[in-house]
Amino acid sequence: MKQYSLSELCDCIDDALTTELNSTYWVRAEIASLSVRGHCYMEVVEKANNHSIAAKMRATCWQHTYNLLAPYFEAETGQALSVGMQVLLEVEVSFHAVYGMSLNIVGIDPRFTIGDLAKQRQATIQQLKNDGVMDMQRNLPLPSLLKRIAVISSNDAAGYGDFCHQLKNNNNGLHFHVQLFPALMQGEQSPVSIIQSLQQIADDMNSWDLVVIVRGGGATTDLRNFDNYELASHCAQFPLPIIAGIGHTRDISIVDMVVHTSVKTPTAAAEWIVGRMVVQAERINELNERLKNAVKQSIFGQQQRLGNLLQSLRFITQQRLYKQRTQLDLWQKTIQIHSPERIYRMGYSLTTMNGKVVKSIHDVKKGQYIQTHTADGTIESIVD
Repeated sequence: MKQYSLSELCDCIDDALTTELNSTYWVRAEIASLSVRGHCYMEVVEKANNHSIAAKMRATCWQHTYNLLAPYFEAETGQALSVGMQVLLEVEVSFHAVYGMSLNIVGIDPRFTIGDLAKQRQATIQQLKNDGVMDMQRNLPLPSLLKRIAVISSNDAAGYGDFCHQLKNNNNGLHFHVQLFPALMQGEQSPVSIIQSLQQIADDMNSWDLVVIVRGGGATTDLRNFDNYELASHCAQFPLPIIAGIGHTRDISIVDMVVHTSVKTPTAAAEWIVGRMVVQAERINELNERLKNAVKQSIFGQQQRLGNLLQSLRFITQQRLYKQRTQLDLWQKTIQIHSPERIYRMGYSLTTMNGKVVKSIHDVKKGQYIQTHTADGTIESIVD
């Protein structure tokens, strides 16, 4: 039985690979890890249907090759090479006695990745539709006044500065309360960081009228973060209206699709808010004028009504006074007609006895004193 040293066996493997394999192969794989330190070091994997790893291998793209391939890939796809990306690599298979088998990357086909990214994007959109959340933000009513604004951006983002400058220096003298909720707007942790800021705002939701997510500047490749399903889902279901000014003019991210309103830049987001406030201010002024006119008309109408009531009251009072005077005159004439003095002057007299009127001869007896009243005096006599 022939024996081999370990190094001799490694030489045999290297010879077999050199003689039996093609010079290069095109390999489909997912980038599991990536580190650039001059050279680009990757670990590429193939996953089975149950997401378990079916194959794994180290891959290296030497610096001079990486400096050519990376800009080309980014220009074609709009994305930088990153973890989780599906790629089609042209590789050389190499073997080293110490470091084992690995792949040397000599080429890349961006068309494969573009197709895969498009599939991922469409799958995310379809999942959001299946969840029934795509239109939730657009159905949220906007507050009448957009004064209290929660902004999600990074501390040093140029876009955040542009947004605040545009709000502060608006031509209408409008004042806003703006608070920054810092978040990472670049890198793999960006979606998680933005979600955390959204959660902070939700914890004090009654203090804000709307949320603005602004990015501005930064690499175009970072826009892929705004196609993240978890981030898009959180934005779509957020209870306050979200305005997105992510700072791109060519592509529309999935976050742009699900938020209440999407504009191209942070400056445009500020202009949109100011414009909305100007419209509301004009509407308030119009309502104020209408209210003033309505009050004036109401006062004028009430004054007219009061004047009419006073005239009616005077007329009714005069009528009642006239009737009462007429009735009083009638009573006075009646009293005058039936007064004793008038009867006496007509030749009539009145006989009384002990202060009582004598109405019949049967009311008196012989020897009683009676008084006979006439117009000019009283006659006293004794009944005989």
